[in-house]
Amino acid sequence: MIILNREDALYAANVFIDYFQNFGRIDDYLRKVKLERMSNYPTSLPGIGPQDDMFDDFTMHPNDMEFECREVSTEIFVNYLEIVTSHAVEVSVPGKSIKWVVYEKNTGKIAGFIRLGSPTINSKPRNEFLGKPLDTLDAKVMRRFNDSAIMGFIIVPTQPFGFNYLGGKLLAAICCSHLTKDTLDKKYGGPFCMFETTSLYGSTKSSSQYDGMKPFLRYKGNTESDFAPLINDDNYHRLNDWFKERNGGPLVDPMASSRKLKSQTKMISIIKASLRDTPEYDKFVSACNSAKGLTEKKRQYMSDFGFDNVKEYINLETDTLNKKDNYDRYSFDGVVEWWKNKASKRYESLKADGRIRTELETWNCADDIDIIR
Repeated sequence: MIILNREDALYAANVFIDYFQNFGRIDDYLRKVKLERMSNYPTSLPGIGPQDDMFDDFTMHPNDMEFECREVSTEIFVNYLEIVTSHAVEVSVPGKSIKWVVYEKNTGKIAGFIRLGSPTINSKPRNEFLGKPLDTLDAKVMRRFNDSAIMGFIIVPTQPFGFNYLGGKLLAAICCSHLTKDTLDKKYGGPFCMFETTSLYGSTKSSSQYDGMKPFLRYKGNTESDFAPLINDDNYHRLNDWFKERNGGPLVDPMASSRKLKSQTKMISIIKASLRDTPEYDKFVSACNSAKGLTEKKRQYMSDFGFDNVKEYINLETDTLNKKDNYDRYSFDGVVEWWKNKASKRYESLKADGRIRTELETWNCADDIDIIR
């Protein structure tokens, strides 16, 4: 690991200190990051912007809806998603990848977005489910896991489709369906038997759109959180290039997953090592520890796609997956039917109370959207 001279170390340290001292809560941080990203987004003219492709017929009853998932290019996916989601959109993600735009077929309008990818290697809730951490040095263990598990990184409904119809539950149910499993098996081999996702927020909200989704999706516990949130794009890219010059190359493998987080973590480690035994060390460590308070333990959820021996299969105790009695409920039509029942109750209740929302919520048209839904 490189060691910076004192002047360089202080420069890098102050980039982090100056940025994080502006935030007291996670929603302050997220709103700042989102608005900075949207400042570079092209301005849309009325009637011809991407927001016009979002679902907007809120007189429609859930029972009259039908859905399809269309796999699209990264450019199309990101351009749509950027105006809908409250979190930063990562464009390039290594490993497995499926990007779906979910359309309501009768209207031809977009109900939400799904991005699936390779799961994180270390997960406390998964370790507890399996009874042990993955042995990353055992090629057979890792091959079985990589061939079996997928993670939902983006499960985002358009709004107010999500509010009016429990749109997040529809998308999550699709992730647990055999359409997802069959698509993954066809593209990557499989057989896939484990789907994971985490809530966007942990301690900020005591519930998640993934709650109340048994048997398809079950809460497995909270993840660990011991890192500072990412600095904004401009500061990150400037500092990353600055470190590359001094390191003689990238700080982390260009093909590594979560490169931005790993690069920032490496930057912080280098700054700490370079400032050790100086008066400024404690100030930098204190700033980093305060910033960690902006991140949270997230709620983790898991689906077994309708199999009853996923634990044994991933632990190499068997080579055969056994179907549960309710296996057929995980079909695409089955999970949509399950959603229609829940969504109908939600929609009818909102309608009776006069609380149906009708205004589209997109970040290219408004900046006062509730950052934590």
